[in-house]
Amino acid sequence: MRRNHSEPLLPPPAPPHSRRWWTLAVVALAQLMVVLDATVVNIALPSAQAELGFTDGQRQWVVTAYSLAFGSLLLLGGRLSDLIGRKRTFLIGLVGFAGASALGGAAQSFEWLVGARALQGTFGALLAPTALAVLTTTFTIPRERSRAFGVFGAIAGAGGAIGLLLGGFLTEYLDWRWSLYINVLIAVIAFAGALVFVSAGARAEPRPRLDIPGTVLASGALFLLVYGFSNAETAGWGSPSSWVMLVSSGMLLIAFVLWQRRAAHPLLPLSIVRDRNRGAAFLSVLIAGACMFGVFLFVTYYLQTGLRFTPVQTGLAFLPMIASLVLAAQLSTNIFLPRFGPKVLVPIGMLLGATGMVYLTHLTLDSTYAADILAPLAIVGLGMGTIMPASIQTATLGVNRDFAGVASATVNTSQQVGGSIGTALLNTLAATAATSYVSEHLPASPSVLAEAALHSYSVAYWWAAGFFTFGAVLSALLFRRVGHGLSVAHARSVAAEPAPDGAAEPQQA
Repeated sequence: MRRNHSEPLLPPPAPPHSRRWWTLAVVALAQLMVVLDATVVNIALPSAQAELGFTDGQRQWVVTAYSLAFGSLLLLGGRLSDLIGRKRTFLIGLVGFAGASALGGAAQSFEWLVGARALQGTFGALLAPTALAVLTTTFTIPRERSRAFGVFGAIAGAGGAIGLLLGGFLTEYLDWRWSLYINVLIAVIAFAGALVFVSAGARAEPRPRLDIPGTVLASGALFLLVYGFSNAETAGWGSPSSWVMLVSSGMLLIAFVLWQRRAAHPLLPLSIVRDRNRGAAFLSVLIAGACMFGVFLFVTYYLQTGLRFTPVQTGLAFLPMIASLVLAAQLSTNIFLPRFGPKVLVPIGMLLGATGMVYLTHLTLDSTYAADILAPLAIVGLGMGTIMPASIQTATLGVNRDFAGVASATVNTSQQVGGSIGTALLNTLAATAATSYVSEHLPASPSVLAEAALHSYSVAYWWAAGFFTFGAVLSALLFRRVGHGLSVAHARSVAAEPAPDGAAEPQQA
């Protein structure tokens, strides 16, 4: 059968790594540490603020410092893993992340804490794409690859909720500093496992050089993008500084794309993102990430301020979502994704997410957890467990091994930027809705303020439902059908065919 050479080709599968399942455990542990750290500190912030004495205005920088460093350096971290070796980069990332976490846990001032969080984000940007790249190059058998990505995708989707749960326990029963110290314990276990089970792999020969101009342009663009949305969340969308940063980010992104077209050793080969399936996967991760933060942020507010849940109770409230997410991740990657492909699965997940969001709009001040909150959280979990593993696996499928790190970094960048955009947009929309509600129901009594907060959450859920619906339409249009180009369901037959003469490495679309 004649092959369409416009499709990317997978190389013949490498022999399976004898300790690949232990490698999965190590990689999953490192990924969990990085993902949960985006939220584990949130519940600890009030305690940290009381002890270190920083203001409400300064408080958001403890979160923003991490996301700024993490989001802006992901592409660089992914490319470094391709250049200096994934095992070495993975070990460096673990040591650095653990050291930064210990530094933050010992913080004696606001500036000390923020600096440590920025350092965490820097090493997280090195660690996260390397972890996914290790997984991508370790699992080459399609069925086993599906299982591995089911685990990884579940962690990517549920890590934030696990962070809320862990943060609540550590803050309530130990001390806020343990929300940072816990990373040291996780990193030590992961480091020992990586030394034994993660393969060093072969480096590209001749070894390419780092694209310095591309690194500067990409890092600057991502920094201004994340910072612009974070600034808009606090200063408002009328702030000129927010728009200056966002416009500047757009200009740098355009310059980055133009440079990548002519660079001898591009930081991000454009063929990686031009492929329809990968492009659709990156967009799906971005949209899911934006909506997911809406769930964490506003459901947490509602549980703690509306229903008076403790930090531990708030974390436990997300357990049904985590359970349904893990279940959906395993079912989708092992059973449904190989059969139907992402074109069917991802839109279904998006619609499940939208359904759960609409369900949440019906909450009132008299709602109960069992009757009104458990079901929508479980539905959103099913949606995320259907979206994330399928999108992540598709985004890294068929990528040239020499660019596995930067392709993985693009997945993480999509999720991080999506989270930043979602947090800023939904928080601004909610704040505007609350202000309007109060102005229409004066005087601002405690009951009016409570209803205004509830109304603002509902507005955020409606917008998140709209984003999910848009994602469903977009993914249904962009993903290829099964058998039309490289997809998870098509990978086995592509890998089984012999490559053309001289085509030892996969071509890009």
